[in-house]
Amino acid sequence: MSDPLPPDLAQAFGRSSDRRGGFGDRVHYFLETRSTNDVAASLAERGAPQGTVVLASSQTAGRGRLGRSWYSPPAAGLYVSVICRSPTAAPYLTLAGGVAVAEGVTSATGLPVEIKWPNDVVVPSNRARLGASSVPLGRKLAGVLAEGASTAGGIQYVILGFGINLRPAAYPIELSDRATSIASELGREVEAGPILVETLVALARHIGHLERGDRTELLARWRTFAPSVVGSSIECETASGRVAGTSAGIADDGALLVRVGNRIQRIISGEITWR
Repeated sequence: MSDPLPPDLAQAFGRSSDRRGGFGDRVHYFLETRSTNDVAASLAERGAPQGTVVLASSQTAGRGRLGRSWYSPPAAGLYVSVICRSPTAAPYLTLAGGVAVAEGVTSATGLPVEIKWPNDVVVPSNRARLGASSVPLGRKLAGVLAEGASTAGGIQYVILGFGINLRPAAYPIELSDRATSIASELGREVEAGPILVETLVALARHIGHLERGDRTELLARWRTFAPSVVGSSIECETASGRVAGTSAGIADDGALLVRVGNRIQRIISGEITWR
């Protein structure tokens, strides 16, 4: 059974009801849960509609891409999963989630952020000032994870999960030099409600465009938020081996394009190291 929604979040949802396109009209809030994606999947299996949101103050078994754990300490972040049931939008939901989080953060807080393919939202480093060879492309602020369920008849639903670091936390040592939070970057406290609802507003808008067969705006916004996707040196471990080259943009289906010598190679998934 879910817990009562905190008053500040309830007020934020109430003030934005006419802009969210139904996303967040049904909210299941937990002080603690293992994984919001797992809870959302269970709800989806029982018929919960598109736009249903699962939100937690902390997760004990949150996860990210490639089976990694997602550090989810209490009251330090937004840990959210959204049920999506649009087959048309499904192939683009990782892109849509990244853009929605980037737009939500910038709209609610003014903090400049970038997207790092495929699903990280980062605060950019000043590589020109600090030395591009030794400085990462950015400190990770948020991540997106899309997990789908399908039958012989096609995709039944996709759970779009995202975690946003709101406040400083005692990150594990392997994350301490790569992760950041909105409050750390701004030097002030931030409210969760406006960030969450602005992200849902943006997500609803982009999914609406995709459902109408229009992916132009989403791809344009993604490319605007992702300057590193062109001209960066990268290495990628894929199922078929290691790829090293220079990023050359994304295809219209979201695949990363990498220039290797005199040819362009498509990357659908893999472990990316940006140089």
